[in-house]
Amino acid sequence: MPRVVEIEIVEDFTHRARLDEGFLRLRRLRARNRRADGTRSREYPIDVVDRPTLDAVAVCAWSRTGRGVEVLTRRGLRPAAYFRRGKPSALAEPEYLLVEEIVAGVLEPGERGVEALRRRGADELREEAGLQVVPAALATLGGPFFMLPGIASEKIHLLEVQVAPPARAASGAPYDAPHEGDGSPLEEGAILAWRELGSAIRACESGEIEDAKTEIAFRRLAARLA
Repeated sequence: MPRVVEIEIVEDFTHRARLDEGFLRLRRLRARNRRADGTRSREYPIDVVDRPTLDAVAVCAWSRTGRGVEVLTRRGLRPAAYFRRGKPSALAEPEYLLVEEIVAGVLEPGERGVEALRRRGADELREEAGLQVVPAALATLGGPFFMLPGIASEKIHLLEVQVAPPARAASGAPYDAPHEGDGSPLEEGAILAWRELGSAIRACESGEIEDAKTEIAFRRLAARLA
């Protein structure tokens, strides 16, 4: 599949879109604090971003190789990062297209419980990385956490699993992710790579890897394996 080089806007329909439809739902509220003594604060605005389901899984796939403990990353299209271009930012930064992170995905409606998390994690590994694992092989990697609790209600559940990397990963060079993914065009052009765990953590510290859940996963895995 040809490499993706740009995300082209066909239409910007922000002005006529509803806040309660689409992949993300925006609740725009007026609120006030009720205090223990019965008084109330002044009113203030709150914006809350929901998804149709409130939870997501992120999977830290790892392996023991001749290079040490290695972890899998996936560089994929991330529109929110892409459309930072042309806007003022606090520091100079590159123009983004692909963002490097671990495999992740949102739960489907009705998926609840640890077993559902494991099944979803196994499905995401198959779709996004072409790795076949049985759900029971996945283990929770610490407690779940919020990424942006002041804005987004989503909670991320970390899982880890030891796998055997495909033969094409033996060289250490990046390679193309499965083309089909989940069928979305956002899955096009993704790139997989295996990094030695210590160097992956250093890449997070240096800003080469800029995804927070990925750094949390790598640090938790390092602590567990130690």
